[in-house]
Amino acid sequence: MMTRLFRALISLAMLSGAMWAAPAAAQTDGTCIPVSQREGRAFGCFITARQELGALPGSPDLYWHVDSFPTVESARGAASPRSTVVESLGRIWLFTIAEKAWTAPDGAHVATIGPLPLFPANAYAATYMEGVFQPGMASVVHRHPGAEAWYTLEGSMCLETPDGRLDQRAGDPGVFVAGGKPMVLTGTGSGPRKSIVLILQDATLPRSTPAHDWTPSGMCRTPEPARPPNAPPRSPSLPASTQGSPSRP
Repeated sequence: MMTRLFRALISLAMLSGAMWAAPAAAQTDGTCIPVSQREGRAFGCFITARQELGALPGSPDLYWHVDSFPTVESARGAASPRSTVVESLGRIWLFTIAEKAWTAPDGAHVATIGPLPLFPANAYAATYMEGVFQPGMASVVHRHPGAEAWYTLEGSMCLETPDGRLDQRAGDPGVFVAGGKPMVLTGTGSGPRKSIVLILQDATLPRSTPAHDWTPSGMCRTPEPARPPNAPPRSPSLPASTQGSPSRP
C-alpha cells in the first residue's frame, strides 16, 4: 500500500513540475529584471536604465532619438538634459526624449521614433530595456502606464493588441503603442530577436502590470503576412500613428 502511495506521489510531483516548467521555456516570467541581475541568462527582458524626467510639455510632440557612439565618453559629451547613455546589446547608445528636430551633435543617428503619446501624469520616467527572445518565446499579457516603443536590431517580433497585429523586423523603422493597451509580444523568425525598448511612463506607477481583462487571439503564432519589398511594418489593423520615423542618413 505504501509503495503504491509513494509511486503516486512521485508521479504527481513529476506532472506538477512539467506543468510549471513547460510554459517557462516559451514565455517570460512576466517581469523585466535589472541587467545587473542577468546572471548569464541569454534570453529575457532586462532593464538597462531609468531616467526621471519630471513634468513633460504637451507641445511640441516628443520623440525617442536613438544614436550610437564609439565610447561612453563621446556619448556623454553629446547628451542633453533628457538624454541617457546606455550600454546594451554590445553597443553604446545615447537615448534622448526630445522634439522631432533635436539632433545629437555627434555620433551615428539610428532612429527617431514617435510622436510618443503621453500617458496622463504629473511626472514621467524613461525606462530603457533590452529584449532578447527566441522564436516562439512570448511575454505574458500585460500593459504599461505609458507608451512603449521598440527598435529591433536582430531577428523579428510580433506584437498583438486589441487593435490587431504589428510586426517588426531588424532594419524596420521603430514602432510604438500607446500606454494602457493590453499586449503580448512574441519573438518570430528563425533566430533570436534583439530589440532596444523604451517605456515613457508615469513615474509614480509600476512599469508593468498583468492584463487579465483581455485574451489575445494568438495571431502572432502564424507567419507574418507578405509585404512588398522595403515596405514599413504597417498593419491595416493598427493605426498609422504606431509607425516611427525612418532613420536619418
